[in-house]
Amino acid sequence: MLRAAGQAASGRLGIPGPYRGRVVAVEHPASIVSGRYQREPVRAMMRKGMMELTGAPGWAEAWRVFFEPGDVVGIKVNPVGQPFLISAPEVFQEIVAGLESAGVNRKDIVAYDRYQTEFLSGGFDKWLPEGVRWMAATTRAVNGLQLDMEGYDRDQYMEMALVHPKGDPGNPHHRRSYVARFLSKEVNKVVNLGVLKHHQSAGVTIALKNLSHGLVNNVARSHGSRFNNSCGMFIPTVVDLAVIRRKVVLNIIDGILGAWHGGPGRKVSKYLWENKTLYFGTDPVALDAIGLGIIDGKRHEAGMAPIALAQADQDSLYVRMQPEFIEIAGVLGLGESDESKIDLRPVKLT
Repeated sequence: MLRAAGQAASGRLGIPGPYRGRVVAVEHPASIVSGRYQREPVRAMMRKGMMELTGAPGWAEAWRVFFEPGDVVGIKVNPVGQPFLISAPEVFQEIVAGLESAGVNRKDIVAYDRYQTEFLSGGFDKWLPEGVRWMAATTRAVNGLQLDMEGYDRDQYMEMALVHPKGDPGNPHHRRSYVARFLSKEVNKVVNLGVLKHHQSAGVTIALKNLSHGLVNNVARSHGSRFNNSCGMFIPTVVDLAVIRRKVVLNIIDGILGAWHGGPGRKVSKYLWENKTLYFGTDPVALDAIGLGIIDGKRHEAGMAPIALAQADQDSLYVRMQPEFIEIAGVLGLGESDESKIDLRPVKLT
């Protein structure tokens, strides 16, 4: 029977999913050469990662743990930081191949990001496999407040006593972040395709923030100024929404390239490094905890303070970054934040 778009993912799937605390890290030294992703190593990494995560004996069997014919699957990409560090076509296209191996029809695969302008300027439309659809919640940010409702669901929202400095605290609309109709109405499962990157207000943007700031509107209120920063609580509160917890069933983090500072935008170009690793998990909290440690390790090599202790500088303007969102998300039951309890499974391919 075909599952209608919008129906909840079945049983144990969702956040934190069947593999709470498990992070598979697949490294391939040839995955990037002279700044270019290499198709065959990426394909090998994807296959090994999915099989190691699930324990399945083959590629298709691994994808069938999460997906089946009739599913309508969204893939949440990340276009911020273009052109230097965004979701890569080689990884995206292997996700499509995996979904197809599980019997998902290509017309039922939807690439998504919140702004049409960022999706197009990132060039995503130019390399989507034929037949894969794409959606955006709205054309662009309006007046910096992101309060437009063009592609959002008025019945599903997160309300918090937090408004943008230019907002109206007496207006309930300004206190709410509404869920994209893409998520609430168009798909029944989501693959979260994040990147490994520093973020000057949140500290990092890996798995959780790719969801919290991509699947709802009115997110600028979470970091209204360099002093007015509430990402520490905003991110886990959004991801704790039932519709997000139900439908996000798989996280794949592209860490082939990473950025240890200067995020989320163009300043990452000064801080890029070839990490040559893809990360897999159903638990976005564990992925973020591991990713934070990796980025802090690179910062240490560069003689920089860890994110939680770092001061503002010319390339990271916020007075204090807030990576505590990871631990708060763990307390909320969104996954495992304690690295001592995380089952990290490193794999090195040659």
